[in-house]
Amino acid sequence: MTIDPISYLPLTEPSFYILLSLAPGKKHGYAIMKDVKELSKERVNLSTSTLYTAVGRLLDQELIERLPEESNGGPGLPRKSYALTDLGRRVLAVETVRLHGMVKEARLRLREEET
Repeated sequence: MTIDPISYLPLTEPSFYILLSLAPGKKHGYAIMKDVKELSKERVNLSTSTLYTAVGRLLDQELIERLPEESNGGPGLPRKSYALTDLGRRVLAVETVRLHGMVKEARLRLREEET
């Protein structure tokens, strides 16, 4: 049975940015937090609690997966890394198309109002 990515839409803004952060490859939690802040031009600043609540939801939905723990090369606990699943990549792509369509329509409407 193939899962329809549209059934996951719309994504929340934190979820969108987390998936987008993982698009190039695996990251650990702190790297995701920093990347989301940068991607959103500091508009989305995830707290640890918000990040791991969203990560838990994305794991439950099978949009991301937790990778085997790796040593961080120093003292302390190994870091937990995450990666997009194939489904997560498809959902991100479909959401990107949906958002692009919304922006396109808004721009057309705003141009109409200017004339």
